Amino acid sequence: MSNIQNLKGKKIAILATNGFEQSELIQPRDKFIEQGADVEVLSIDDQSTIKAWDEDNWGKEINVDKQVTSVNPEDYDALVLPGGQINPDVLRTNEDAVAFIKSANSAASIKAIGAICHGPWLLVESGLAKGAALTSFPSIQTDLKNAGATWVDEEVVTHAKLVTSRNPDDIPAFVDKISEMVAQ
Repeated sequence: MSNIQNLKGKKIAILATNGFEQSELIQPRDKFIEQGADVEVLSIDDQSTIKAWDEDNWGKEINVDKQVTSVNPEDYDALVLPGGQINPDVLRTNEDAVAFIKSANSAASIKAIGAICHGPWLLVESGLAKGAALTSFPSIQTDLKNAGATWVDEEVVTHAKLVTSRNPDDIPAFVDKISEMVAQ
């Protein structure tokens, strides 16, 4: 099912902190790299590593490439926001993370902003959910609707630059859609 795109010369940012859903960061990162993209993991609070949540327990620790405060969204072709319950809940209270997401939406270089599972909470916090058709993990659909989004139960939903998916089962479709938008 996976459509392989040529992403050589493309740069993708993944914004996360401790508690990201392991599969929702690692699988997309690895698939983008396989397609030739340069992928950087961004975080907050001067962390050099962040720890995954793997279904029901702490998972792998991964390296952080840069702090969100030290980069410009214009340097990237896409931004990916993994889910997990902890990660987006922490990030949505971080002014720098929210400001970066808002800036990414208005950056001409950014072709896609992908948010999966609980990641769309960050679209709510940054004001991007209003008027958008989005999907998410079912437990946050009311939050998206209350923020003015139209919630759709599909594996991948695209609205302008926004690409959303529901859960780890949707990762192949999620990555394919982001890759397709970035490759254009």
